[in-house]
Amino acid sequence: MLSAAVLMLVPMAACAPALDWREVRPQQAHVQALFPCRPSTQSRTVKLAAQSVTLHLHACSAGGQTWALAHADLGDPTLLTAALDELVASAASNLGAKADAGQPLQVPGATPHAGTRRVRIVGQLPDGQAVQEQVVVFTRGTVVYQATALGAVLPEDAAQTFLTSLRVLP
Repeated sequence: MLSAAVLMLVPMAACAPALDWREVRPQQAHVQALFPCRPSTQSRTVKLAAQSVTLHLHACSAGGQTWALAHADLGDPTLLTAALDELVASAASNLGAKADAGQPLQVPGATPHAGTRRVRIVGQLPDGQAVQEQVVVFTRGTVVYQATALGAVLPEDAAQTFLTSLRVLP
């Protein structure tokens, strides 16, 4: 799913330049974030909350880390909790780890939801390399979002800059 796509970008991080922060507003995402590199965009159909949805992923690699923002419109508010939980579980599973309980989070402009949180995961890539990940999940109406910072070394200040820069736009 989303986390698998993010994991594919990790090997490219070794060649990336230093962090070059820029405000990014992905088309039709209704969100903005500070990315430390220019993200590329891809979309694909995935299973989320027991239905097929189009997941849009905006991701790049820089400074030895991968930075990503994904979103999908579920079209049904009753599916939001399951989708947020699945996004976190999938991120942890892809690293052979368990996510911590997470910390409640308020993303400016986001729809208030009990499942909105920031989670830290420590695990391994499929090649056995140790990796750290921080994930934020949140909603806007029936759209779910997942922001991810991932790397063998994940500087707290860079993760904080990326994850706290998230803003949902009207």
